[in-house]
Amino acid sequence: MSEFLLTPEQLADEEGGPLYTRLQALIRSAISNGKLPANGALPPERDMATSLGVSRVTVRKAIQGLVAEGVLRQRHGSGTFVSRSGGRVEQPLSRLSSFTEDMKSRGLMPTASWLERSFGMPTSAEAMILGLAPTERVARFHRLRMADNEPMALERAVVPGRILPDPSIVQNSLYDALDSLGMRPVRAVQRLNAENVGSADAALLGMASGSAVLAIERISYLPDGRVVEFTRSLYRGDAYDFVAELNLAEVSPR
Repeated sequence: MSEFLLTPEQLADEEGGPLYTRLQALIRSAISNGKLPANGALPPERDMATSLGVSRVTVRKAIQGLVAEGVLRQRHGSGTFVSRSGGRVEQPLSRLSSFTEDMKSRGLMPTASWLERSFGMPTSAEAMILGLAPTERVARFHRLRMADNEPMALERAVVPGRILPDPSIVQNSLYDALDSLGMRPVRAVQRLNAENVGSADAALLGMASGSAVLAIERISYLPDGRVVEFTRSLYRGDAYDFVAELNLAEVSPR
């Protein structure tokens, strides 16, 4: 077990509550005093249980609770990590911009892990939203979006094939690729709602299954009114806030 982690004596000295809550308190303390740095990896559950003299069930319950709080994150196949420091990301709803632009504007390094980048037939719902003829195809993009190597969102985007015939030209930013083709959207309609993430998506986002996420559907338009993009994204509810500025409507004098 790594030297910065905990001992059975520390766990025994921690007062109050069941073992898993005491372990959670010790992990929080180790994060706050810097012994567990942001993005640092925790040892495997088996090693932690052996070192502390507790059951794996206790360790798992402690970790799952901290993942649900956003203190820790889990990456499928990689392990458990301390969440990025610096607070939640705020995104204004009044500006149409890409994830890449949003993260760079905050001094964060945006990256993406491709889960799918393909060309094929749309679903009936996608064809209706994009205004496609029955035989038209679409470019499809499914990726995990990250900031400073921390999972932030899952994004599933669909673009008409007549607008973007070669999916491989999209590297980091879909909007940069559309801009290079003279097809960058100028307005969009977004619909937001809260959901509980399923197990497969939760594993990719480093969250516990059933955790809260922000589900966002966006339909983007070209200057001539054509739909250029339909995107459905799942944003981590513990890491992302969407902010809208509201102005009081002018009241005409009577």
